[in-house]
Amino acid sequence: MSRRIPIRFAGTGAYVPERVLTNQHFIDYLETSDEWIVSRTGIRERRWASKDETTSTMAVRAATNALADAGLSAEDIDLIVLATATGDCPFPATAAFVQSGLGCRSIPAFDVSAACAGFLHALVVASGMLAAGAYRNALVIGAETLSRVTDPEDRTTAILMGDAAGAVVLTNALNPEQGILHATLGCDGSKAKLIWLPAGGSLLPASPMTVAERLHFMHMRGREVFKFAVVKMAELIDEAMTATGLKPDDLKLVIPHQSNLRIIEAARERLGLPREKIAINIDRFGNTSAASVPVALDEARRNGRLQTGDHILMLAIGAGLTWGAMVVQL
Repeated sequence: MSRRIPIRFAGTGAYVPERVLTNQHFIDYLETSDEWIVSRTGIRERRWASKDETTSTMAVRAATNALADAGLSAEDIDLIVLATATGDCPFPATAAFVQSGLGCRSIPAFDVSAACAGFLHALVVASGMLAAGAYRNALVIGAETLSRVTDPEDRTTAILMGDAAGAVVLTNALNPEQGILHATLGCDGSKAKLIWLPAGGSLLPASPMTVAERLHFMHMRGREVFKFAVVKMAELIDEAMTATGLKPDDLKLVIPHQSNLRIIEAARERLGLPREKIAINIDRFGNTSAASVPVALDEARRNGRLQTGDHILMLAIGAGLTWGAMVVQL
């Protein structure tokens, strides 16, 4: 999609749990060190949900902040699209709990599952529905509670994951200079088992065997994912610049999924941009999957790094393997 979609980001919001886990938490019981974690991932600490917090409760907090930023109420929302791979339960959609928690009307509310690329998938879905004229105001949320599906005994994944939620209020733009200039999504299902949670679905229903073999935790072949992500990020960047006719210097900010600092640095070098033009919060929040892009977007807006009219590029690679990229003029 490379035609301008007249959609405005009317408000953003985020929520991260209060509980902070530094690298020392893992050093205390895993064979690892702060130097090993930081040098390979860029992560120094992450936030984990309390026992009373869920994906939906965090999503409600982020959405409430986004609504306040947009100057709207829950009754103004016509559509909720929630990106998550760690919903409250297999069904119903976690978006249903979010709709109830916000006190919305009986509006459409559904989930999109594309893991770390989920927020960009949800943005494309919601913006298309708004552009078709069926809805006026949409809540697009990325929320994850990855701490609940991360194997604490697996040092290759336990150190990576954090919990968070980020949200955006989308409305139709009246200003012709605002909108989505480019969006692309994709998936290579032949690589689906490079990052996956094997048990708990129809393939491997819960059983004593699946519990004993720790199949209800995420499994990841990190080295292969890393190689794929570096190449795909470069492709997405080149495609976005060609499709929009923009030069890297035209971008006010690049907001990549916060998966690994080395992957982010590879994207920055591809664009030839200084570090201040790249949103980075992986050092403080870790990999929060579908929440990472909207949380970083909200931080940038609230810190004054973004203004109306700025061009931003958002990028993400996720389980599936899925990917997405979007260029927006705010």
